[in-house]
Amino acid sequence: MPKVSVFKQDGSQAGDIELNESIFGIEPNNAVMFETVLMQRAAQRQGTHKVKNRSAVAGGGRKPWRQKGTGRARQGSIRSPQWRGGGVVFGPTPRSYSYKLPKKVRRLAIKSALSSKVAEENILVLEALSFESPKTKEFATVLSSLSLDKKVLVVTEGLDENVALSGRNIPGVTVISATGVNVLDVLGHDKVVMTKGAVQKVEEVLA
Repeated sequence: MPKVSVFKQDGSQAGDIELNESIFGIEPNNAVMFETVLMQRAAQRQGTHKVKNRSAVAGGGRKPWRQKGTGRARQGSIRSPQWRGGGVVFGPTPRSYSYKLPKKVRRLAIKSALSSKVAEENILVLEALSFESPKTKEFATVLSSLSLDKKVLVVTEGLDENVALSGRNIPGVTVISATGVNVLDVLGHDKVVMTKGAVQKVEEVLA
């Protein structure tokens, strides 16, 4: 079983913790992680692009000239696609880009992402993380005591508002709950900091 050190908020060591090997110690599947990141990034696209087709463009209610006898090509509206200022043919319309991968694939992907962080020694476990009130300075002190100066993903057992508000204004820091752990966030940060409660919660959900 993979074993990592447990730290207190002040940076002192508080022992070790054994992680579930089926979640934190598997061989990472790069292909599955790649597909899951694509899925998450696709779901983040707004898809609000839109063009006006000939029915949405103003004007053009009258036939510009009679059908026959003018020597020119027949036309029904000056807002047809071939006219300047006319409608657009086959242009983008609002749509959702989201799609779903099978549940087993998504679970394998998050296990692979967590296992890769453990293998790289980029996961830290905190005994607990809490603040009496939202204090960005105190949060920054905790990161400093743990020698964390890069992009950090902080995972708490539940949604702790004081912790979330304390870390919100620190560049490169993202705070999520254990139930919100995802591949894109795990791979997108250099270090992952989890509380002991968050580790237990993740193991309960993914076991």
